[in-house]
Amino acid sequence: MASAVQKIILSSSRDIPFNKLVLSQSNVRRVKAGVSIEELAEDIGRRTLLQGLSVRPVLDAEGAETGMFEIPAGGRRYRALELLVKQKRLAKTAPIPCVVRDAGSDILAEDDSLAENIQRAPLHPLDQFRAFQALREKGRSEEDIAASFFTSVNVVKQRLRLASVSPALLDVYAEDGMSLEQLMAFTVTGDHARQEQVWQAISGSWQKEPYQIRRMLTEKTVRASDRRAVFVGLDAYEAAGGVVLRDLFQSDDGGWLEDVALLDGLVAEKLKTQAEVIAAAGWKWIEVAIDFPYGHTRGLRELEGVATDLSPEEHAAIEALNAEYAKIEAEYDGAEELPDEVDQRLGEIETALAAFDDRPVIYQPADIARAGVFVGIDAEGALSVDRGYVRPEDEAPASEPEQDGDAGSAMPHTNSADPETPAVQRAVITIGGQVAGPDDEDDEELKPLPDRLVTELTAERTLALQDKLANMPSVAFQAVLHKFCLDVFSRYFAYGTAMEVSVRSTSFPAQAQGLNDTPAAKAIDARRKAWEERMPKDKADLWDWLTGLTGDEQAALFAHCASFGVNALYEKGDRYGGGTSPHTVEQRIADADRIARAVDLDMVQAGWRPTVDNYLGRVPKRRILEAVREGAGDRAAQLIDHLKKGDMAKEAERLLAETGWLPEPLRMADEQEVAAGEAAQTDADGEELPEFLTEDDEESVADEADEPHMVAAE
Repeated sequence: MASAVQKIILSSSRDIPFNKLVLSQSNVRRVKAGVSIEELAEDIGRRTLLQGLSVRPVLDAEGAETGMFEIPAGGRRYRALELLVKQKRLAKTAPIPCVVRDAGSDILAEDDSLAENIQRAPLHPLDQFRAFQALREKGRSEEDIAASFFTSVNVVKQRLRLASVSPALLDVYAEDGMSLEQLMAFTVTGDHARQEQVWQAISGSWQKEPYQIRRMLTEKTVRASDRRAVFVGLDAYEAAGGVVLRDLFQSDDGGWLEDVALLDGLVAEKLKTQAEVIAAAGWKWIEVAIDFPYGHTRGLRELEGVATDLSPEEHAAIEALNAEYAKIEAEYDGAEELPDEVDQRLGEIETALAAFDDRPVIYQPADIARAGVFVGIDAEGALSVDRGYVRPEDEAPASEPEQDGDAGSAMPHTNSADPETPAVQRAVITIGGQVAGPDDEDDEELKPLPDRLVTELTAERTLALQDKLANMPSVAFQAVLHKFCLDVFSRYFAYGTAMEVSVRSTSFPAQAQGLNDTPAAKAIDARRKAWEERMPKDKADLWDWLTGLTGDEQAALFAHCASFGVNALYEKGDRYGGGTSPHTVEQRIADADRIARAVDLDMVQAGWRPTVDNYLGRVPKRRILEAVREGAGDRAAQLIDHLKKGDMAKEAERLLAETGWLPEPLRMADEQEVAAGEAAQTDADGEELPEFLTEDDEESVADEADEPHMVAAE
């Protein structure tokens, strides 16, 4: 006959008055962790006790029960109840639900305390996210949820955002198929289809970093820090129905604007509105663009306007600001560091004073009738208005007095209106598209760089070289003297030199977007304006003014003027004699290298960094890997060699950002290579051009055919 199975007898439960309970020295919890006693007390006060205490009778010396009970498991709950009693929110004799353990049990009190703390299963984060979502769906506000669980509203929003990820991806996370950091990256967008598409694309790869997920999800968006977004404003964009993607888990600089077409439309509309306001002044033409190319005012005469006078009130305001500034300086004279509020006030005063210096300029009505305005967006996203430029075809007839001005190459534009008639041409908005890169393919042979890309790169090098030369008068003088010798002495030939002493400003037929905002371009423009302010208005006075300059001033001005003649630009050579020959181009590059060594040109110090737009997105994958291998090492190249072209270019930009790597057209030529190149110049037919100059014609044609071009619409 089988013996009966011994049935388990559970400990009894009963309500015990609070004043009959004491903490046990057998409680294993000694270190504070988790929710504080104060927060737990507030929670008990709100929802009452959810879990009873585990207690044992306190025995006297003879082993008899004393009527008191010790608590080996539940000490934090007891302390929270004790706090409520001290606050008089709970009676001392209030009944407390307890599970009463047998005092004679073989299981120690420490055993009970340890088991209660380590055998509980923590809630899976996904269950927590879904629980918050359920509370939200049942009408609880984010603020109420945060208050109930003693956390911040931002944490609640983060958990709700995690719960809103595609259910398919949540299932993957629940099965430990992805990390919490990866799940957080997917919250950047609410598009479940796109989330699943990105996961499908990377799930088979070992490279599933969160930053890569974020980049894939935002690759067709525009950052909120983009000049277009700053110009329009996020409020206006969202009011028009635009969606802003935000990352609740990392700093996102304001997020990403998802609807690029809507943004561009808002930019165009706002620019047109601003142009119409400006046109009311009677300007003959207005050019509107998001970003004008470098040198867009060349060939146009700039009008000499007269700044408006300060009013008595403005004079008084300036005096008051200067007095306040002087008082603060005197008060903190000798202080090692200014208080934050004082430093902030000084900055406010400086800004206010600078605003008075930016005076409106008044032009003559007759000048306005034949001149125009450039309206665009500056690098900070503010409206940029550059007034008072006259095109050659709009100049006054010969019988009328003419004004001298700067010369250069003009933007192509025609206007047949009578220059004396104050007609305003409708603003033209030209928004350039991003230059497309080569096809995403693995070339069996490494082809030379495309002609256009080399031209763009050497355009930046030419600009940086001009800036560097302008700051080294002795080298500029020697470079010009070298060209003079070639011109004057019959034994020399003056073709193929980088120094064009006639100072015909070099134009860039191909240039990457943003060339106008490079440090070299800004330095050159600032230096030009500084000299213009010092020069006499009448050309007849220029000679005497130059005579009055010191030797150092003349040398500095000479270097500045000479720098505009530098041409280190690569261009496609005409092998059939119809234009510049390949040999002349090579000699020009070699001559530019000689000047670059003399001024110690460093394109990294000049501010150039490899990006998707200016190089990495324009070359095949093999060149991207080659660049990363050279700049960041073999290990870095191995990390990205499995990626697709677009992702590889983005990762390469990050890996190369601070390495100082430069593509071949921007590097300083090796001394031995230069010497060999100069020796080889005696035999033009037998010379071998660098790899990046021996471009395959078919690839060049294919690359240029793929490039979108800017179109100006009337």
